[in-house]
Amino acid sequence: MEQDVETPAIIRPSKLPKQAREDLPKHLAEMDRAKKIQRYVQKDGKCNVHHGNVRETYRYLSDIFTTLVDLKWRFNLFIFVLVYTVTWLFFGLMWWLIAYLRGDLDHVADNQWTPCVNNLNGFVSAFLFSIETETTIGYGYRVITDKCPEGIVLLLVQSVLGSIVNAFMVGCMFVKISQPKKRAETLVFSSNAVISMRDSRLCLMFRVGDLRNSHIVEASIRAKLIKSKQTKEGEFIPLNQTDINVGYNTGDDRLFLVSPLIICHEINQHSPFWEISQAHLAKEELEIVVILEGMVEATGMTCQARSSYVSSEIKWGYRFTPVLTLEDGFYEVDYNSFHNIYETNTPSCSAKELADLTNRARLPLTWSLASKLSQQGLEGSRDPEESSPEPYTEDKSQTERNGDISKMESESKV
Repeated sequence: MEQDVETPAIIRPSKLPKQAREDLPKHLAEMDRAKKIQRYVQKDGKCNVHHGNVRETYRYLSDIFTTLVDLKWRFNLFIFVLVYTVTWLFFGLMWWLIAYLRGDLDHVADNQWTPCVNNLNGFVSAFLFSIETETTIGYGYRVITDKCPEGIVLLLVQSVLGSIVNAFMVGCMFVKISQPKKRAETLVFSSNAVISMRDSRLCLMFRVGDLRNSHIVEASIRAKLIKSKQTKEGEFIPLNQTDINVGYNTGDDRLFLVSPLIICHEINQHSPFWEISQAHLAKEELEIVVILEGMVEATGMTCQARSSYVSSEIKWGYRFTPVLTLEDGFYEVDYNSFHNIYETNTPSCSAKELADLTNRARLPLTWSLASKLSQQGLEGSRDPEESSPEPYTEDKSQTERNGDISKMESESKV
């Protein structure tokens, strides 16, 4: 008896082109390496550092104002409402307690009785009187009388303490609202840094810009290289910070940030990138942290914006696309091209190797001829037959020397 057996379908994967198969391992390696890179500072400026095992928590309470300002908004608003509510309830309870101890609650309907607070007949009315006293509303229905000295003292205490609570909480909220952190949102950094030639020198560059019309006063820029290192004694220093000179000596680090600017770091013998080539950069695990500081023109408060570039975000052999154009009577900035870069001819060797090649190319011809003549002179001095004191021998050697010079000069011209 025959049975129909369904054979499973075999799905063959599509064959990739040869170039794609060759580039696939490199692409996967780059993606795997990008996943392993742990940033010290995020692109939006947030520091990727968490403090753990802090046992001396009392230090946060010693600076309670800064602690409240640093809290998130939901906790800040919760504490704001909680402090006022607890204060009103506490003093409401004190007003009710005074009325209860004096017997005012037992003589509510007695017109001959002089209470401490008129028209206070329970805890709810005492709580409302506490709110009116601390917020200085004063509706006029519940008032304190002059026959209650303990009530007068409590009124003074609540007025003073209420002013302190208002100053503390309102000041905290004002500082929280006026913090210049949001101003840093309109300070932008280019998504990539580039390395290319500028004025015959290898330079590391990135671009900064301000989206607002109100300027940053006394703006300054600085950069640091974050890279782990090991000393000669074998000590391992994780996330070692090295300064990157972006114009401190020449004053180029102080910016007039009206339009986007390209910040340039010249890679010289004092630069941490002096011996790093294009191939070496692709294997390095480093991070460049850039910090832009200045005062907000509207408030006068100091603002700081941060960003970072890992090795995969440093493009070798590229330049930034110009964004500033001259229009009819004004300059226009095209922020659509702010992050755009284009490729340019750049040597792939390190700045140190480039400097050595440049120095070798600048060696004069006379120096090479003189070195060859000196070598020939040394060889002639070692030969005892050419060291004869006779005058005609000297003329002969001098003639041969002149002939060698003319021959070598003719060879150099050819």
